Amino acid sequence: MVRPITAEPTLQFPNIDPIAFSVGPLAVRWYALGYLFGTGLGALYARSLLARRSLWADNAPPFKPGEIWDFAFWTMLSIVIGGRIGYVLFYNLPMYLANPLEIINTLDGGMSFHGGAIGLMLAAILFTRSKGGNWLSSLDMIAAVSTIGIFLVRIANFINAELYGAPTTLPWGVIFPTDPQQVPRHPSQLYEAALEGLLLFLIIRIATHVFFALRRPGLVAGIFGIGYGLARIAVEFVRLPDVQIGYLYGGWFTMGMLLSIPFVLGGLILVAYAIRSRRVR
Repeated sequence: MVRPITAEPTLQFPNIDPIAFSVGPLAVRWYALGYLFGTGLGALYARSLLARRSLWADNAPPFKPGEIWDFAFWTMLSIVIGGRIGYVLFYNLPMYLANPLEIINTLDGGMSFHGGAIGLMLAAILFTRSKGGNWLSSLDMIAAVSTIGIFLVRIANFINAELYGAPTTLPWGVIFPTDPQQVPRHPSQLYEAALEGLLLFLIIRIATHVFFALRRPGLVAGIFGIGYGLARIAVEFVRLPDVQIGYLYGGWFTMGMLLSIPFVLGGLILVAYAIRSRRVR
């Protein structure tokens, strides 16, 4: 049982309707807009990167700037499909095996970042190979832009009052309207938006435009894998696990941590490979 926490939160929960707007019976949620604008803004930023040939190894981006909109279409599909499959497999498989029709019911949420990332990587590799480009450079590109979408979706998670953290006495604790205990909690969604979104974007921006990391295929993707994995693991210490899973071990180890470890290891492998490869101008 959680002990009552009496500290008053100083960060007030915003009175924002999770539904951004409605058109007749169709309700458009901020969560969906986070994905939509994340993909759109990411595509615009990716186009600017692709257009600067000097950023890339041998002055050769993975594909032409004008092809980014075709790629964005496949990106959106791969994120949604991969995210949903990942959630089904990683977070609630017994329930979906008992109710298979619920797999396609996304109205109540249920998306996995790690599943969406796997789907996105597969889409990037297949799309780039069809264009004759370097698929490692394609992974670098999506690593450079995906932080935009992560930031927006985590803000949408906060608006939805979901995926919040453990109780806290810190002055920025938030009482979420969906919390049955109504105690101040870590706004873990904002922690993730700041670390996995804003901070990681700035780190990668410096890597790509100051140190020309895109000239070493795989380096930016590796930086993203390490940065995202470590940030997610850190936040998981104060973020509540999904209720149907709980903690996997010791009252602290979560599924989010488990799924983030391969990102860190894969990132380290990519960074090591990129550094050992010759620098191409």
